[in-house]
Amino acid sequence: MKRWLFWLLTILASAIGPHQPGRAYADTAKAPILRVLLIPADGGTEDGTKSDFKPLFDALSQTTGFKFDVRVGQSYSAVIEGMCAGHADIAWFGPVSYLEARDRGCADFLAIEERAGSTSYYAGLFVLASSDIRSADQLSGRAIALGSSHSASSFAYPLAILKDAGIDPLTELGAVRLSESHTQSLMALNSGQVDVAGASLTSFERAMNQGGLEASRFRLLAKSDPIPNPPLAVSTRLTKQVRAKLQSALARLHETPGIKADAIRGYGGKRVDRYITDFDEAALDAAAERIAFINDDMKAALIRKAGRAKD
Repeated sequence: MKRWLFWLLTILASAIGPHQPGRAYADTAKAPILRVLLIPADGGTEDGTKSDFKPLFDALSQTTGFKFDVRVGQSYSAVIEGMCAGHADIAWFGPVSYLEARDRGCADFLAIEERAGSTSYYAGLFVLASSDIRSADQLSGRAIALGSSHSASSFAYPLAILKDAGIDPLTELGAVRLSESHTQSLMALNSGQVDVAGASLTSFERAMNQGGLEASRFRLLAKSDPIPNPPLAVSTRLTKQVRAKLQSALARLHETPGIKADAIRGYGGKRVDRYITDFDEAALDAAAERIAFINDDMKAALIRKAGRAKD
């Protein structure tokens, strides 16, 4: 077996766990358990991330009759590969990772959360409250912590903020540190390993609420444009009937008798008002255009720069 294939299978096995091999289930009468794979948002424990969405999938089970096996991937890329390899029926992606899976032909949009009339969230660049940095254009020569290269709010949009400020991350930043999560980036900032960290505002709030970090030690330096909320997606292997049943249940969940409002949860485990299934994906494509300057070559160069910073 070629080394690259062994490496890929190892990642999938560790990220997804002991699922039965084969295509995603198309008929829930034959296999009523739908496999759900979640991106590892915010660096919480697997149990913590699963508990964020447990009320939602419990409610869906109640309204559809389906059962859900909810798991957390070890990385954004593992969730993309898991969906495209047929190891997941439903996935919760970041907006960028969803587009990658969609454009590979293995994922279709299912629903997006709405809270207070909004279907978007924000990323930010954070510094310590005591920092002398007052604007993003002062970050030349400074060290930054970013998240996964598949993350919109901890990688792509922080880079867009830098671009707008006239800072080239490849040539003008002092060092780049790539973290496994938003929280780890904030922890690196808190401990003085970097001068600035990129994270979503939702993740920042959660990191402060979980303890260990004090909000008073941080300051929001710059805020991104609105980013579409992380969507739920379904495998293209599912039948139209199963997908339609899921969409119908999600669209009506907030007004379904017997379903408590507290069960309708989303990113960060927060209560959301409802899930929208007829969302115009043009908003996701527009977000992708906003960060289109981050091509594969730039990602590879940033990863190399981060590797040199560790040496």
